Amino acid sequence: MGRIIAVYGAIAGVIVIVGMFISITFVADHGALGMVAGYLSMLVALLFVFIGVKRYRDVNLGGVISFWKALGVGLGIGLVAALFYVLGWELYMWQTGGTFMADYIARSVEDMRAAGKPAAEIAAFSAEMGAMAEQYRNPLFRMALTLTEIFPVALLVSLVSAALLRRSSFMPAIQPRG
Repeated sequence: MGRIIAVYGAIAGVIVIVGMFISITFVADHGALGMVAGYLSMLVALLFVFIGVKRYRDVNLGGVISFWKALGVGLGIGLVAALFYVLGWELYMWQTGGTFMADYIARSVEDMRAAGKPAAEIAAFSAEMGAMAEQYRNPLFRMALTLTEIFPVALLVSLVSAALLRRSSFMPAIQPRG
C-alpha cells in the first residue's frame, strides 16, 4: 500500500506543481480564471487518487476493497500530492523573493480603484490584507494556508473514489486470458 501511495501521490504531485506553474505563468493576471485554472489542475492531478485506489484494489487485493481502506489509500495519495503542492508553492515564493502577497494586494487595490470602489472600502481592504500579509510571512502559516487550498479537493476525490471503488462491480479488473 505504501508504494502505491508514494508512486501515485508523486505523480499527482508533479502534475499539480506543473499545473500551478502554468496557471501562474499564463492566467494568474486574469483574476477568477486563474483560480479556476488552478483548481482544475488540482482536480486533473488528483485523478491519480482514483487510479491509485483502483490499482491497489485490482492488483493487490484481488478486485475487492472496503470503503475505509479505499479512503485511506486515497487520502494517502492526496496527502503526498498536497505535500508536493505546498513545497512547490514554497519554491515559487523563494524563487520570486516572496513578493506574491504584496503583488496580489497591489493588483487587487488597482482593480478596486478601476471598478470605482469608495476610498474607505479600499482602505479597509488594504488594512485587512496588510495584516494578512504580515501573517503570510510566517512559513508555517503560509504552508498551512496553502494546504487548505488542495486538501478539500483531495478529500472530495478520495471520498468519491472510495464510494465508487468499494463496489467490485464498478470498473472490474480485466482478467488476463489464459
